[in-house]
Amino acid sequence: MSPFCKVKMSPRERDKKVDKTVTMSEKEITRVEVMQQLKDKQINQKRAAEQLGVSVRQIKRIWKKYQEAGGAGLVHQRRGKPSNNQMDPEVLQRVRDLIYERYRDFGPTLACEKLVERHRLKISVERVRQLMISEGIWKPRRKRKERIFQMRQRRACYGELIQIDGSDYDWFEGRSPRCTLLVFVDDATGKLVELRFVPHESFFGYCEAARSYFERCGKPGAFYSDKHGIFHLNNPKTLQGDGLTEFGRAMQQLGIQIICANTPQAKGRVERANKTLQDRLSKELRLRGINDPERANLFLSEYMTDYNHRFGVEPRSSVDVHQPLSVSDDLDRILTRQEMRVLSNALTLQYHKVIYQIQTTRPAYAMRKARVTVCENAQGKIQILYKNQPLEYTVFHRQKPQAEVVPAKSIDYALRKPYKPAPDHPWRKGYKSTSPKYHAPPKRDILTLDN
Repeated sequence: MSPFCKVKMSPRERDKKVDKTVTMSEKEITRVEVMQQLKDKQINQKRAAEQLGVSVRQIKRIWKKYQEAGGAGLVHQRRGKPSNNQMDPEVLQRVRDLIYERYRDFGPTLACEKLVERHRLKISVERVRQLMISEGIWKPRRKRKERIFQMRQRRACYGELIQIDGSDYDWFEGRSPRCTLLVFVDDATGKLVELRFVPHESFFGYCEAARSYFERCGKPGAFYSDKHGIFHLNNPKTLQGDGLTEFGRAMQQLGIQIICANTPQAKGRVERANKTLQDRLSKELRLRGINDPERANLFLSEYMTDYNHRFGVEPRSSVDVHQPLSVSDDLDRILTRQEMRVLSNALTLQYHKVIYQIQTTRPAYAMRKARVTVCENAQGKIQILYKNQPLEYTVFHRQKPQAEVVPAKSIDYALRKPYKPAPDHPWRKGYKSTSPKYHAPPKRDILTLDN
């Protein structure tokens, strides 16, 4: 049976010479049939209430309307009339114009938030979504076939588990080179604890972000990451030393556990945060006129506060398990790239195609075959430690650069490096003029030249 059908008026209305047809729903037709049975005294009011699923008091009201107006009295009075809650057409037109002008590529939820915050328009998310669908701006997502993953409950305490990941994306929409956003998300609350723009995922990039996080919040219980080469040795044949990556070694010295996930869904909290940030943060940077990573990094602390206020949840426990940095946690030394070397009989060692000569007042035989640690920081500065004490050195020989080993995720960054000619390249020598009156101008920057 169709949800609507047409029935003629009651005999009482025909006696009043009313000849018209009323559209009624299936529910209203059922009420008319029950009222007719009640009129013929085939059932009582209690039985009628049971059939319609309403109270006896409601049956009395329906029966009163049926006696007064017949079947037409049971028709909903607002049918065919505009809703009292409909939006003012002028306001709706303004919303439509703003969406086309500024928020055409925004999602309905984010567009609604900006309409409320920036333009003081009172409108619901669903109304914006329906408007964008009707205009062809937003396409509703088709329901995908669900893949079942085992649910994991959030950790109980803040700082117990921090999910970390890097999101390579065109964050500045062509206004600046493509870069990577390092994202640290607390598992218990879903709050962002650190954001940082870096050229690409690298050991020093994560060290810089981790240092900022440690100094602000303290040391967490564990980091939960993917199997990127920064966190996990993926080739078992290349195991050296203690079998840890540089980042794993640094976190072990700080007492922080590294856990690697097998699938992206296992660390879904940070993956969903990446998707949200790609949608929201890139548009927020555009609205604020931020066009480079340096200015964006200054804005990220403010954005994290707003993000956590919107999406953060309260943990099950009020205990904060972050541990403060101790005196022995020398981040300048720990957050460096470290490799073990053995000194030769001449007290030399080789590191990254450079031979270093140790300068010491001790007898040479006392340090032959000694094990030293070479530490390299983000700026490329080298420090050589012997029994945790720095040694003086000089550069004895530097080999010519050879083919560089670059991880797969860093290829784009490596290709963007500008080519710099060698100091003795002909391009740097200039050209000799054949005219005796010509004098080459002094070498100055083009921005400092006089008009």
